Amino acid sequence: MIALSQIKDPSDIRSLSIEECEELADDIRAKIIQTVARNGGHLSSNLGVVEITLALHRVFDTPKDKIVFDVGHQTYAHKLLTGRYEAFDTLRTYGGLAGFPRRTESEYDLFDAGHASTSISQALGLARARDAQGQNHHVVAVVGDGALTGGMCYEAINDCGNTKTRLIVVLNDNEMSIAKNVGALSKHLARLRASAGWNFTKKRVKNNLSRIPAVGEPIYHFIHRMKQAVKSILVNEIDEGFFSALGFRYLGPVDGNDLASVEKMMEQAKRLEGPVVIHCLTKKGYGYHRAERKPEAFHGTPPFLVENGQVSASGSRSNGAIANETLIELAAGDKRIMALTAAMPLGTCTADFEKAYPDRFLDVGIAEEHAVSLCAGLAAGGMRPFLFVYSTFLQRGYDQLMNDVCILNLPVVCLLDRSGISNEDGQTHQGLYDFAYLRHIPNMTVLSPANGEELSMMIRAAHRRGRPCAIRYPKNAEALPAGYSIEGFEVGKWQQLRKGENLIVLATGTMTAAALRVADALSLEGLEAEVINASTIKPLDQQCLLRVFAAQKPVFTLEEHMLQGGFGSAVLEAATDLHVQPFITRLGVEDRYIQHGDHKHLLAEVGLDDESIAQCIRTTCQKGVQKNG
Repeated sequence: MIALSQIKDPSDIRSLSIEECEELADDIRAKIIQTVARNGGHLSSNLGVVEITLALHRVFDTPKDKIVFDVGHQTYAHKLLTGRYEAFDTLRTYGGLAGFPRRTESEYDLFDAGHASTSISQALGLARARDAQGQNHHVVAVVGDGALTGGMCYEAINDCGNTKTRLIVVLNDNEMSIAKNVGALSKHLARLRASAGWNFTKKRVKNNLSRIPAVGEPIYHFIHRMKQAVKSILVNEIDEGFFSALGFRYLGPVDGNDLASVEKMMEQAKRLEGPVVIHCLTKKGYGYHRAERKPEAFHGTPPFLVENGQVSASGSRSNGAIANETLIELAAGDKRIMALTAAMPLGTCTADFEKAYPDRFLDVGIAEEHAVSLCAGLAAGGMRPFLFVYSTFLQRGYDQLMNDVCILNLPVVCLLDRSGISNEDGQTHQGLYDFAYLRHIPNMTVLSPANGEELSMMIRAAHRRGRPCAIRYPKNAEALPAGYSIEGFEVGKWQQLRKGENLIVLATGTMTAAALRVADALSLEGLEAEVINASTIKPLDQQCLLRVFAAQKPVFTLEEHMLQGGFGSAVLEAATDLHVQPFITRLGVEDRYIQHGDHKHLLAEVGLDDESIAQCIRTTCQKGVQKNG
């Protein structure tokens, strides 16, 4: 028996027996639980796919054969089997292993994944590149049933089935995406799961009959033929119909936590020509009973205690909770209000709204494009939809926002959670692009609250306004330093929070609190900064800007966003339009992707921690003094 720590690449596990691999699966789960308990991460999804991952690397000749994981939040076992055991303790920490696949980490990681429903398209591209170059390796896409709520999967399946490209799709069916799956496809897969009883019964009957000498084998084959005949009547229309109509061969369902069965099915798929779907039934959280009972709670979890599953309190209230609390209050007086999310009821706290108003809540699955257009339809039909979505995922609904919502100036409010630097989830989850892709859309209002109180005021204002609006905020509510507060909110009006004679800081969102802390610190050095809470990104406060530009002081814009197309760019554009040339320094994120790590380290890396901001202001002001002198 080889120890998990001795595995350097998948070739080390291909000669092991099934029994040895089952012991290895236990070790893999123990390592994953131990590491996620310490570092946080995606637990339930990773525990459910251990046997599938082992089978993939035993049956297929990786890395020659290509495996593409959808989303990638289920690749911890994959990392452990591909030479990353020694670094696994650094998972999701600053400078350590990513929580998702990364091409720079390993030749076994083909894409930097992070968003759902993309793997079949990517794998199909790899398969066609193989065929174009006369190669003969296998290409496998591993996709969850939750990702099949995203339309991109069907575009790829339809394309692949139409041309009969040789491709294997492993459908990991655990009845969940992040939350409980929704939609007609989920119901179809539920019917397929019912047919899995045939396969499991077959296995038990065969095992029992094999113990009867001479008689057992003939009886088994007779029962098998009868079973197949009945199944062809009762089941085949279900399991063959959907995928075969799209040009795929269907294999399964198979118990995805039974290594031997999964390997047998994959070996069969390798021998088939054209596209194949292997339907694996797995249990999310398998091997850790608390995650099995509450898979949604352990989907993406902060550090926790293994013995009782308890997580340590964060100490701050989430902005999602504040937003939903506000909307619940508004909904009591306006029956038109509806809340929607795309498979993220816990992450966005919309589960709170669902409890209060179940008939006015919709979870559309991992389908952001559909969610935005659905909101447009609801609004055109007289409702007032509020879409709760992570900033990084609204990118997928950009075209719908542009054409379905804003052209008609419909009252759709998008509440963008996890804006700014996204910490441990890394580059595919950064909420650093929303100002740039929202503020140029006609009819769109873009807001960025400094704290939870202002977020609540913004939601009420957006409801009164009745026009397209996006409000972006980080996961946790930011607290302003002692002695400072937000006094009311009006769209297009900024608020001076601190007076200062030497320079002016225009800060937005999370950076407002940082600007106040830095200003107080610089005051001790004799440098007095005026701090303005620039809470409306579009429209800008033109009157305030005229005053700021007329003051002829150094101006600093501060944002937790990309500099290109961000808030600072908007201020520069305004200066050009007003035909003035103020001395403006923009502080934000440079033209680069931000990796994973804790928020404190990442802020320092991009120069947005308090000390870096203070040093930039000192240096810039000193240069100005020397130039004037």
